[in-house]
Amino acid sequence: MLLDKKIPLGFILGKIKYDILYIAIIGLAVYGIKRKYIYMLPDIPIAIPAFIGTAISVILSFKLNQSYDRWWEARKIWGGIVNESRNLLLQLHAFIPATERLHLRMIGHRQIVWCQALGRALRGQEPLAGADRLLTPEDLAELYRNSHVPLGILRMNAEHLARLRLAGHLDAYSHVQVNSTLAQLCSLMGMAERIKNTVFPVTYRLFLHLFIYLFIVTLSISVKDIALYFELPLLMVISASFLLLEKSAKHLQDPFSNLPTDTPMTAIATTIEMNIRQLLEERDLPKAPAPAEFYVM
Repeated sequence: MLLDKKIPLGFILGKIKYDILYIAIIGLAVYGIKRKYIYMLPDIPIAIPAFIGTAISVILSFKLNQSYDRWWEARKIWGGIVNESRNLLLQLHAFIPATERLHLRMIGHRQIVWCQALGRALRGQEPLAGADRLLTPEDLAELYRNSHVPLGILRMNAEHLARLRLAGHLDAYSHVQVNSTLAQLCSLMGMAERIKNTVFPVTYRLFLHLFIYLFIVTLSISVKDIALYFELPLLMVISASFLLLEKSAKHLQDPFSNLPTDTPMTAIATTIEMNIRQLLEERDLPKAPAPAEFYVM
């Protein structure tokens, strides 16, 4: 997630450097055609590129709104994961007898790994990286046999709660309450996976790029009396504004793509670990991850 800090110019321009190069080539090609075949080119009034620029603005506005909605929904999902993770431990603290707190610790550690594994799985990374510091070898061996690791962790916690219920350490009402929290965590996981697996319509990006290039060509033809040393930078600056907004929308529409614009799942999972281990009265709590200059992952 980008922070309220100065963003390096190289990061910004690096997103559109190839597009700007293509725009420069198009501008030079059109200028060369104008110089050689000026009387064969149509007389395009400035109103035509202005109309195309307006259409681009409308499409960009729609795409930015839809992309931000996806990013914000992802952030709300992970906010819900924070809340439900805390609720799970608080409920277990209230329901499980003090003599059986070892079970509380095992379930709490699995919940920490669940948050970390879900974030890594959404980013296409190894879900169980570093999980050996919190899970038993038996749990790890069981999870490595699961194709969907976060779902496997929820199943293990559900089975653990069922054993506590059969042993008389949880009454029926408490068992239902804790199971409803696990069900909510499963629902939040499904919501995040829906965003990850639902592709934003590719046609928006293709049509938008087509309109931008069409806009540059018509604008270059319509400004016949401007020298190249002024016309080319003008085309590049105007197109850069459209391209940067389009890139921003593209990054926001994929909030789990391991980019600086991502939902900060690593930082959130670390916060959840700090909260859960505090509730477990453990020491040597992890520190919040330091921002990488202008963003946090």
